[in-house]
Amino acid sequence: MVHVRKIAAPVVTVGALVALTLLPAATAQAQTRAQTQPQAQAQPQAQPQAQAPSAAALPNAALADRGTTRACAGIAGDRCLADIVTVAKGSVKPLATSTPVGYGPADFAAAYNLPAATVGPANTIAILDEGAFPTLEADLAGYRSQYGLPACTTANGCFKQVNEHGGAPLAAGTTTAQKEFDEGVGVETTLDVDMASAACPTCHILEITVNRDLTTSEDQAAEDFGVAMDTAATLGASAASVSYQFDPDATLDLGTAARDFFHPGMAITASSGDSGFEGTPSGWPQNLPTVTSVGGTSLYRTPGAGNGYTEVAWSGSGSGCAAELPPALGQPTSVAANCGGHRADSDVSADADPNTGAAVYDDYAPYSGQPYGWIAVGGTSESSPFVAGLYARGGDLADVEGPNTLYADPSSAFNDVTVGENAPPNSGCGVLCTSGSGWDGPTGLGTPNGLSGF
Repeated sequence: MVHVRKIAAPVVTVGALVALTLLPAATAQAQTRAQTQPQAQAQPQAQPQAQAPSAAALPNAALADRGTTRACAGIAGDRCLADIVTVAKGSVKPLATSTPVGYGPADFAAAYNLPAATVGPANTIAILDEGAFPTLEADLAGYRSQYGLPACTTANGCFKQVNEHGGAPLAAGTTTAQKEFDEGVGVETTLDVDMASAACPTCHILEITVNRDLTTSEDQAAEDFGVAMDTAATLGASAASVSYQFDPDATLDLGTAARDFFHPGMAITASSGDSGFEGTPSGWPQNLPTVTSVGGTSLYRTPGAGNGYTEVAWSGSGSGCAAELPPALGQPTSVAANCGGHRADSDVSADADPNTGAAVYDDYAPYSGQPYGWIAVGGTSESSPFVAGLYARGGDLADVEGPNTLYADPSSAFNDVTVGENAPPNSGCGVLCTSGSGWDGPTGLGTPNGLSGF
């Protein structure tokens, strides 16, 4: 059981170089996710239900009617948010193929009105992941070559891999437990770097290997991500993504790790979660006011409809309320009011449904000895690094402090997703779990419409 202390709201001042002031805990009232619910808002009007797509609407017919499994199920605290498409419902065996299944960079560029792959700056995207992946550069090369993206290697200065302190990356595991850990979270890592590449083909990739967590506490593992985030800023990243989620508590929400997630001028994104509406409290670090919380959609090919794609809220997209934190920086009062004046998740979204997910290349198998090759992966681990890549590609980062610039003028910068929900019907969670016009919990402001929002 996770215990979170109820405390006074911290003071937040928004300015170009004004730090987030995090106050110490005041009381010791225990609460859990199940026990604490957000203030109920007016019941939403009935929304049209998302219809099951035909196989033709999916990125590849091979994805039709499949099941999914969590990439790091049973390891890493189950906290990575990559969901792999399996060979069948109820199976844990990934659907591995010799050629890609799932969406590639051209699909995302078309769906989100992005420039040609050659257009964009050479800004750096930092990807924070656990475990070792010594062959990541080779796997990334396989992905980028498949889709005609420019090479991103150590030799040409595009790719760099370090540990959380900026030194040599974490070494490959030698014990059975370490190898199992590395292989499981490796799917997360390859998804992250591939999606960052799809969003900004011209950007550099900085992959930071956070300590392999086999014996340390959850809080310590989360604090390691804070150290890695400081390293990302020190090494000049324009944007950084975290596709992991931890149970929040006062130590994480208000301690040193939270401060590590505030670097004005560097966009920080984090996955909103893959379990649908969470209520209060929602997971860390995406609940922090200084972080852009990225939700998820189901992206379908729809010939004849606008740019040829339509979206609905993905049922797994995380949403909810922070228990003790103020609104996200720049988040309007009208949005935070849905959470009693606290931070409301999420801020923005992109494709995350595994059944409309991304094709990624993962050939690292130290534990099983059976490399996957091409697999289809989704989850908000797909959408977070993608949005981080758009921040880096958009390049308008000087004023970024959390998601503030997204909320500045969202009218044409995002595609409003108005259909779908992430909780059972009649759950009473209103806009926090049901998509509609304007901001909503599952998809935030919507999905990218070009780079103007970034």
